[in-house]
Amino acid sequence: QTQLVESGGGLVQAGGSLRLSCVASERTFRRYDMGWFRQDEGKEREFVAALTWAGNRTFYGTSVKGRFAISRDNDKNTVYLQMDNLKPEDTAVYYCAASTMSGFRVGVADYWGQGTQVTVSS
Repeated sequence: QTQLVESGGGLVQAGGSLRLSCVASERTFRRYDMGWFRQDEGKEREFVAALTWAGNRTFYGTSVKGRFAISRDNDKNTVYLQMDNLKPEDTAVYYCAASTMSGFRVGVADYWGQGTQVTVSS
């Protein structure tokens, strides 16, 4: 069964850092581009970052560019999201997703994780 399992969320002060991890089943991971979305209560889901299956191209949402970095370790079937200089407006549930770059552009994914909460206090 295909699974995406996120971890690494938590409570952090503004200006701090967190690293999210998403472990995928091998069958899912090696076929797909991987990425992250986030959604705060009462708000629309927002694209955060994505990278190609080869890990050679990355894309970021405007609000996180320059502060977040996405990477993957194919040997561990894991994709990471390093989040630095966090701001209160980054507070949301962060979801790992397996899709294509076309899918990420329109918010569509074949597989989703269960989400991990990130809360940034001011």
